[in-house]
Order: sequence, then structure tokens, then C-alpha cells
Amino acid sequence: MKYISFTDEPTIAPDEFFMNEALKEAQKALALDEVPIGAVIVHSGRIIGRGHNLTEQLKDVTAHAEMQAFTAAANYTGGKYLKDCTLYVTIEPCVMCAGASYWTQISRIVYGADDPQRGFSQIKQRITHPKTEVISGIKANEAAQLVKDFFLSKRNKS
Repeated sequence: MKYISFTDEPTIAPDEFFMNEALKEAQKALALDEVPIGAVIVHSGRIIGRGHNLTEQLKDVTAHAEMQAFTAAANYTGGKYLKDCTLYVTIEPCVMCAGASYWTQISRIVYGADDPQRGFSQIKQRITHPKTEVISGIKANEAAQLVKDFFLSKRNKS
């Protein structure tokens, strides 16, 4: 599926479009001096939940971008299940967030860059819901660069 363009601009695939929205959320985290990870949840082509890391602001280790987006989407739908939704997140979800996605029964997870240290794919057994489709690599370079630059700036300050 492509979006119709009424200008000379090229059309953009939905996964790329919504990953750009997740990257905007990551920029919000960066502006707060948080690890720049952002997430959006989409249902029927519409964003119903947004989130970015707030672990430092809230002093809460569970305040990851995905968790913020899950809460926002659940508030929007009025229920805890997100069966016909897609989570777009800039970096591969950690084990906690992937586990939470299991309980939401989300249909798809689309993430940008892999997280070889803390990503859920490091675990040998599947922890996402059996019906959840997982797609990686969408806007991976942009997502990874944000995080790399963030940690590089932290190291340079010390």
C-alpha cells in the first residue's frame, strides 16, 4: 500500500511513514536528555498512541517508549488488547517491552535498528505473541545514529 501524492514528491510506504513519526518521538526524548527512542501505535492507518523514553524524567525504569505508547493506545481504545494494531519503534524492543506486547496481543511490531545488547531477539525463545508479525530494519540507520550520537555526547561530557 502506498499513500497517494498530489504533489511531485514521491509516495512513501506506510511503514516508513509511521517510522518517521516514531523518529519524531525519539527526538522528543532527545530534547529531554533521555535515550532517544520513540514509538507510535497505529490502527487502520491512524496513530492512536505515541510514546518516547521518559525513564529519567519519571525516575521509572519501566517508562520506555513502547510502554508509554501501549498506555496511550489502551486509553484511546478503552481496552487492553491491541489486536489489529502495529507498534512502530525506533530500536528493537527490550525483553520487558516485548513481553508487554505479548499481553496486548498486538498484530505487528515494526522496529528500526537492532539492539544486540538488550533487544528481545537475544533470547532464544519467542516472547512476543505467536500471532505477532515482527519486521525490522525500517529506517534503521537513522534510528541507530540517534542513539549512537546520544551516547557519544554523554561519553564526551565525562
